Amino acid sequence: MIFSKNLINWYSNNKRNLPWRTTTNPYYIWLSEIILQQTQVKQGLPYYESFIANYPTVFDLANANENDVLKLWQGLGYYSRARNLHASAKYVATDLNGVFPNTYKDLLRLKGVGDYTASAIASICFNENTAVVDGNVYRVLSRYFGIDTPINSTKGQKEFKALAQELIDKKEPAAFNQAIMEFGAVQCRPKNPQCNICPFKDSCIAFNKNRINQLPVKIKNSKAKKRFFNFLVFVSEDGRTVIEKRKDKGIWQNLYQFPLIETTDEAKTKYIKERINSLELLKDETFELWLYNKDTIVHKLSHQHLHTRFWIVQTKTLALKGISLGEIKNFPVPILIGNFIESFNFE
Repeated sequence: MIFSKNLINWYSNNKRNLPWRTTTNPYYIWLSEIILQQTQVKQGLPYYESFIANYPTVFDLANANENDVLKLWQGLGYYSRARNLHASAKYVATDLNGVFPNTYKDLLRLKGVGDYTASAIASICFNENTAVVDGNVYRVLSRYFGIDTPINSTKGQKEFKALAQELIDKKEPAAFNQAIMEFGAVQCRPKNPQCNICPFKDSCIAFNKNRINQLPVKIKNSKAKKRFFNFLVFVSEDGRTVIEKRKDKGIWQNLYQFPLIETTDEAKTKYIKERINSLELLKDETFELWLYNKDTIVHKLSHQHLHTRFWIVQTKTLALKGISLGEIKNFPVPILIGNFIESFNFE
């Protein structure tokens, strides 16, 4: 098909020089694809390089401590990716003797691997004719073909997958998949696409009908839920503080945080004092309480906005052993707490 050939030709002349494009090693390709989910290349590249340096083989990653994996992932968000990455590495290393599945169907058995990632690995590493569909692909296809079907609907997902599968170059599936993703990332961008120098502008429906900014269509999500977090940062005279590991399932599962009081609205100092007095961290020890950030920090996640305050609790001793202030940076924490730790300058 002319579209596919022209796209691959564009890619050969315009692709960025990225480390995972110099290999077909499934471990490296898998690692890059997991990191780049929900993440731009410029942000993900240093993480990819760090993981390769620290865990050069799937056995190294499988044998790593989960805390170390989460710490290396810190700042990328969507931490379930890191937990799934670690679990899948153990599965490949132990159950498959370090040999990655080599088909789309078998790759789907890896935890955290869905249609897109399985298609990418299968085509790039094993030359399987299975098309990738990610945000970049949705954008390119919806604009070029003028498709109004919402990309986040079941119908849209099926329609775009079928179209991509129809377009894929059967002789060069790896080149086609990488080309269409790259084209969406650097040419057919979400904002300010380079339409005037686009090789497809004469046949692009969105360009010729002035609908670039209208496509792709996406169903709007419901309004994000507001939550109010109050983190208690204990600082004792003997240089200790308290952190705890989140056990509940969720975005921050197995990460560490300061003791948390969640409220239904912005809490008053009096209420926080009353709650602290009920905790076993201090027992009957007196303390001083002050609010570190007078302006509430709003941490925006996909379906919720966390209105966050950090309360400094100064006391002589802690009822619990806690950790030394110097150890705090060794623990994997959400970026929200990591930013606070950097600004508070624990010593």
